[in-house]
Amino acid sequence: MERDSRDYGRRTTMEKPWLKFYDEGVPHTLEYPEVPLHWFLDESARKYPESIATILPGRFGDTKLTYRELNELANRTAAALIDLGVKKGDRVALYMPNCPQFVIAYAGILKAGGIVVATSPLYSPREVEHQFNDSEAETVIVLSLYYPVVKQVQPKTRVQKVIVSNIKEHLAGLDKLLFGLLMEKKEGHRVELADGDLWLPDLLDKYPADDPKVDVGPDDIALFQYTGGTTGVPKAAVILHRNLVANALQASAFLPDVKIPEEIHLAAIPLFHVFGMVAVMAWAWSLSAAMILVTNPRDIDALLKAISKYKPTLFMGVPTMYNAINHHPDIDKYDVKSVRACISGSAPLPMSVKQTFEELTGGRLVEGYGLTEAPTATHCNPMYGLNVEGSIGLPLPDVEAKIVDIDTGTKDLPIGETGELILRSPAVMREYWNMPEETEIALRKGWLYTGDIALMDENGYFYIVDRKKDMIIASGFNIYPSEVEDVLYEHPKIQEAAVAGIPDPRRGETVKAWVVLKPGETTTVDEIRDFCTDKLASYKIPYYVEFRDELPKTMVGKVLRRALAEQDAKKRAR
Repeated sequence: MERDSRDYGRRTTMEKPWLKFYDEGVPHTLEYPEVPLHWFLDESARKYPESIATILPGRFGDTKLTYRELNELANRTAAALIDLGVKKGDRVALYMPNCPQFVIAYAGILKAGGIVVATSPLYSPREVEHQFNDSEAETVIVLSLYYPVVKQVQPKTRVQKVIVSNIKEHLAGLDKLLFGLLMEKKEGHRVELADGDLWLPDLLDKYPADDPKVDVGPDDIALFQYTGGTTGVPKAAVILHRNLVANALQASAFLPDVKIPEEIHLAAIPLFHVFGMVAVMAWAWSLSAAMILVTNPRDIDALLKAISKYKPTLFMGVPTMYNAINHHPDIDKYDVKSVRACISGSAPLPMSVKQTFEELTGGRLVEGYGLTEAPTATHCNPMYGLNVEGSIGLPLPDVEAKIVDIDTGTKDLPIGETGELILRSPAVMREYWNMPEETEIALRKGWLYTGDIALMDENGYFYIVDRKKDMIIASGFNIYPSEVEDVLYEHPKIQEAAVAGIPDPRRGETVKAWVVLKPGETTTVDEIRDFCTDKLASYKIPYYVEFRDELPKTMVGKVLRRALAEQDAKKRAR
């Protein structure tokens, strides 16, 4: 597929009404260097060799890598991979949570000319097997905790080389000692390797720290990033180096007061997820910034200790994370005033969460939007300008966005009308791996069809209404789950809510809600339905309401409506 060589920035203000709402100093268009992503790491190591690249907090200390050290370890990893037979274009699975080894291995794979296949530690063995097979990965770099899963699925895959790392390799002093004595075996980190498998530290000791000098260019593939498909089968977005370089620079441009090399990123969202991979790691490399690696973001105490001790300035996250900080019972004991700029993604950001967090930190928290196929940000509210409640904000520099009709996707809709959001950007993926039909649906005449139902106001602010595939059609009426969820969240006794369509013999589909009540609260289905009566049309009111202790969520805190609907279908089938 030929790359779209269009000049993305040469559009008029009339066609891009959002430009006049950019913060002062944000350019309308950018110049993009013709380089691979790891060029940012090379440049940071050259210009700021002793600046801190990663910090791994421990209970009694921490482990830090400078940019020089990180780059040398990445070079050694690349040399080892090349010697093991990894060639340019080979897929290498990377199966780790946030830790120094993830950053080292990611950069090493790129420097060897390989393609990163980021594998979630939350995956079941079946999902891991599918990803290994679909990507045709023959090499895996894995944290020892997940080594048994690799060995379980390996016979059913093409995997030939397994490289293993233990988290203790980057723990310091007393933390390393106590981990080895008390936790390593108990928690499953201590493993015996099968014949032929290799420890990463042993490999690194064998190879030089020199640049491997593999010819990797901007149009080479950097990443297979898996995302859900319209069929429910995960598919790999094929991401080029130039896509990742472009988005890192777009993010930097949208925050015009970033200071190189003084910024400190709080890496609380998973780096194996595209949000953390690009909006934290790639962006940090482009800024020569430090990353505080948070291994368990659900541990809010540890998160607050890291903020208080290491003083991050940039904090990418999700609403549930910011909300948990806001309501931490001992928040007053922590110094969170270093946080200057935060971008929330993956779910709508309630204004109350934004306001409370900004009062606590003195920084700015804004809502943004992105997707795997244009990794990772395409829209964001201005950091210092007008933030509109419920809006994902403005397209980033060089992002073209518009709303088209849902049925054909060929008719441009006027301001204020609801349709499908489509995008054009230098960050958009090349294709879906081995899925030409899905690619043809998603990429049409240079535009990425997001599958999100949205609208644009007269100022160029965009609003996500819902996912196209989540839309409920009941008796011919279109119902957007998020609209119903917004009403349920207004109920004083409801803490969390999710809505999905379930089969109905009369209406085709009908509305079901799953709710989690606030601690100590009780209510009834009838009371919830009555609450919705004057706020929703009758056909939108949930016909069924199920009370639950918790809702299933993704790794970044997004409620899984599809999982709830599937669970409901299984119950009905019994």
